Amino acid sequence: MPAQHGPRRAQVAFSDSAAKQLDVITSEAELHALDRALVVISVDPDAGEPLPGNSSGPRLRQYVDDVERVRLVYWVTALKTIVIYGSDLALVV
Repeated sequence: MPAQHGPRRAQVAFSDSAAKQLDVITSEAELHALDRALVVISVDPDAGEPLPGNSSGPRLRQYVDDVERVRLVYWVTALKTIVIYGSDLALVV
């Protein structure tokens, strides 16, 4: 019997500004919270909500996790790669 696999995850990439934000994270709890949010959007890129804007650039979305206090701003490419544009940890909602 063939093995059952979970849902396919999208590849996640980081913009230069998001990569700089990652460099300053030192807390294990913040890394864990960010990792959980990344898993959610990698499994379901439509989990976030569209941000208002114009059509001159990529269609930005945001995913907010009130429990983990994380906000991710991202877009999904035509090939379903998720590009993280920025993140906020310890988000005050």
